[in-house]
Amino acid sequence: MSLARRSLMEVAAARFGWRHAYGDTAQVDALLTEQTEAAYTDGAHHAALATAKNDDALAVQPGALDVRRRVLDDVLYLEGLLAGARNRNLPAALIERLEDAVDHGHELTVLLADTVRTTAAVHAATAGSHG
Repeated sequence: MSLARRSLMEVAAARFGWRHAYGDTAQVDALLTEQTEAAYTDGAHHAALATAKNDDALAVQPGALDVRRRVLDDVLYLEGLLAGARNRNLPAALIERLEDAVDHGHELTVLLADTVRTTAAVHAATAGSHG
């Protein structure tokens, strides 16, 4: 279902943290496609803003920190889903996918932290070479 065609009840439910689960893989695939298309549409706008604003290494830092924080929040939420799946003895295939997602999410937070450190290191090195 298109984001524009969501009912008021669906919007309100999402606002309060209630989510609809889809039992049909075709519906899941359609939703994933819709999410991807929306992200790429928004991504073009984000890329244009980032290109205009990020004129040196230090300018990249706030955005990278913001992304790291959001990813870390999401990974910790995924850890909760994983713990719940384990506690409820849900199928091993689901637990394995959640474990993979959690592991990759933590890896991404480490890479983003390294990126943030690099912005400061590059700035310091550049400032030192101009001083």
